[in-house]
Amino acid sequence: MTNMWEFEQKHYNDGYLYICGVDEAGRGPLAGPVCAAAVILPANIEIPGLNDSKKLTDKKRRELFPIICEAAIAYGIAFSDHKEIDGINILQATYLAMERAINALEIRADFALIDGNRAKDFGIPVETVVGGDGRSASIAAASILAKVTRDDFMLEMANKYPGYGFEIHKGYGTKAHYAALAEHGPCEIHRMTFLKKLYGTK
Repeated sequence: MTNMWEFEQKHYNDGYLYICGVDEAGRGPLAGPVCAAAVILPANIEIPGLNDSKKLTDKKRRELFPIICEAAIAYGIAFSDHKEIDGINILQATYLAMERAINALEIRADFALIDGNRAKDFGIPVETVVGGDGRSASIAAASILAKVTRDDFMLEMANKYPGYGFEIHKGYGTKAHYAALAEHGPCEIHRMTFLKKLYGTK
């Protein structure tokens, strides 16, 4: 069993008090925003079932979402939309969403654990954790908040832009999504930089 508090504990030992886990959802889709969340949990709190959001069912993620929000010392959730993704590229847009999520915390974090192997300067010390959503409680919590929030946004977009199947694939490049693009062309929230092969450059 993974010790989900190993990374946080290391930095508590260094004197940090408010360690936020940060993760994103939606880097890969052809449409919609990227969503990031930052979560500061009370040290060593046990939240049964907390894990990498990708390893959980939608039902389980939705059960955990309010539990995490209730348990957290602070949390922030933020987007970077399709226009920003096209304008500054997906990596920079992901950092922007992460920065917004960190800045949305009601209590300022003094350290950030970031899922992945790259980060930018967010104005506080950071450590990147590869596979962090399955290795750090704070990052796992952030992964769930980001995933559920983005999924809900894409469900709204499915009503606004019917015919693309956003309610099913959430904007990812499935066969059905490509078929819908072939039939309808891109809609307002498609990332044109992700569709260069289909439509050429903007």
